[in-house]
Amino acid sequence: MFTKILIANRGEIACRVMATAKKMGIQTVAVYSEADKEARHVQLADEAILLGAAASRESYLVAEKIIAAAKQTGAQAIHPGYGFLSENEAFAKRCEEEGIAFIGPKHFSIAAMGDKIASKKLALEAKVNTIPGWNDAIESAERAVEIAKDIGYPVMIKASAGGGGKGLRVAFNDKEALEGFTSCRNEARNSFGDDRIFIEKFVQEPRHIEIQVLGDSHGNVIYLNERECSIQRRHQKVIEEAPSPFISDATRKAMGEQAVQLAKAVKYQSAGTVEFVVGKDQDFYFLEMNTRLQVEHPVTECITGVDLVELMIRVAAGEKLPLSQADVKRNGWAIECRINAEDPFRNFLPSTGRLVRFTTPHQTMFQSDTQALYGVRVDTGVQDGGEIPMYYDSMIAKLIVHGKDRLDAIAKMREALNSFVIRGISSNIPFQAALLAHPKFVSGDFNTGFIAEHYGKGFAAEDVPHDDADFLVALAAFVRRKSRERASTLSGQLPGYAVDAGKDYVVITLNGEGKNTHTAVHVDEFVGESGTALVLVGDKRYQIHSNSRLNDIVIEGTVNGSNFSAQVERGTPKNPLALRVQHNGTRIDVLVVSRRMAELHKLMPFKAPPDMSRFVLSPMPGLLVEVAVQPGQKVQAGERVAVIEAMKMENVLFAAADGVVGKVLAAKGESLTVDQPIVEFN
Repeated sequence: MFTKILIANRGEIACRVMATAKKMGIQTVAVYSEADKEARHVQLADEAILLGAAASRESYLVAEKIIAAAKQTGAQAIHPGYGFLSENEAFAKRCEEEGIAFIGPKHFSIAAMGDKIASKKLALEAKVNTIPGWNDAIESAERAVEIAKDIGYPVMIKASAGGGGKGLRVAFNDKEALEGFTSCRNEARNSFGDDRIFIEKFVQEPRHIEIQVLGDSHGNVIYLNERECSIQRRHQKVIEEAPSPFISDATRKAMGEQAVQLAKAVKYQSAGTVEFVVGKDQDFYFLEMNTRLQVEHPVTECITGVDLVELMIRVAAGEKLPLSQADVKRNGWAIECRINAEDPFRNFLPSTGRLVRFTTPHQTMFQSDTQALYGVRVDTGVQDGGEIPMYYDSMIAKLIVHGKDRLDAIAKMREALNSFVIRGISSNIPFQAALLAHPKFVSGDFNTGFIAEHYGKGFAAEDVPHDDADFLVALAAFVRRKSRERASTLSGQLPGYAVDAGKDYVVITLNGEGKNTHTAVHVDEFVGESGTALVLVGDKRYQIHSNSRLNDIVIEGTVNGSNFSAQVERGTPKNPLALRVQHNGTRIDVLVVSRRMAELHKLMPFKAPPDMSRFVLSPMPGLLVEVAVQPGQKVQAGERVAVIEAMKMENVLFAAADGVVGKVLAAKGESLTVDQPIVEFN
């Protein structure tokens, strides 16, 4: 067994690999860029080596520097994590040539599965179901139309080297096939330097289901059940679960056996994933093989009780797999939510900056510990006070729950999201909460088009319906009453001016346009035991009990006998006297006041926000890479004004109306904040 390994990655996956290495008594070496000097993975490692500048191409993607770091520190093996160099056959081969074990498959397996056209041919030879299509590179748009007609519409036009949604189009007729082929070829040439295109049948109502496989150097290969990954936004997974609520045991067995056949055909040694597209009749077809550890591997670890990272390390060290196919378990139900640094209410634009608060839900399951199950686990590479840099992926954490069954797992996940505190940047937690509450998700009736179908026009606060909005009002009154109770016990108060906690309040729910809602609330004495009160909202009764302290953001307790977790904060950016209450993805800002104060508040004039229509504002924090206009220039609506870059994503800003540029307020190369003015029009 190795005594020291280097992890050629960053963020949560680097921390995840370190947890298992530590359990196995193996020392770890971290590598980092200048942007990651203070990062969590650097602090957790036994040693850390600086690679270079912040950009990946100058640090995490430079194979020479990583191999030099391994030699310098005496690391006998390199774990590549996922992304970066994890599926780079040249890097895997170079490690072997340098006498360093690559904790992943052999370079020839990566090469065989890395090319979509070659991998489909291999799959056919291994008797794996493949989608009807044309697997050779297509030379012209006209030929593409002929092939599409032969296969039968709809068809999918894909770049051989594509990934991340680039170089992919769906065509329903000749015109779309002609245009789609040209677009895909251009995109593929620009993004990957490889313009080979192929065409295949488009599976309707498709589900994305993948099989986890594990092979060793002794010819053994097993499959560890499946993962359901159909909840995707722009071809990026959002929620993953294991097992799938859709497929039958017979389909699971057939898919698993075909995945093993394919892995054996390429002499696969390590953890890998065979991705399938599954139609509405459970017809399944091979998509591609990911020759690395997947982001969503924890859900498989939960239901099987297997530490996949440990087995990857053991296989790389030449050991045999310690379990056979008959030993693979399937216990309970696991769900993973990807927590991303993005603003769901601003079309999911990246959100970077300092994590002012980062508190995870209470964890009862841990990375590398496969004994503690049926609870909550958080995999993350960030910490309280840390910086979310603009140079890398937007995923900052993975929240994983394991339940007795699917409904139990959904309930656990909703509660865990309620306890996840992220401040300083925006996160997609409200969106995750909305997805988990959606009736079609709960019933398991969804496919890869679910998000596009239900949130096609974007995501708004109204898309998170709360099953009992009055509970948020009751909780605000409960917290306010608790603080008044405490204030009334302070000594030294002037006679006749002592604080009276009171029983009758009005909860004013604040609206950004001044259309506030007033709700009369009655709070009875704290009954029975301390921390308990009866709150009346109209004809609804809420007996709330909580021992959470007044300065806790997360309030935990019971309401009418049922457990709850919610977030309550004093003060909002616009009103220091308001309370902000969040629960199940819904957020309200309220003032809890006496009846007289509520009457006076109604008389207060509404202060409208300033008119910013003359300005082009930055929709997200990021780097201003281009300003395409100059003062005095006439600009037409739809014309390019500026380009902002953050988290591997480029955002082009266009003029909303015709006008003349008055001032350019930000310079190329400047780091921008959200809503920072870039250009002012006269």
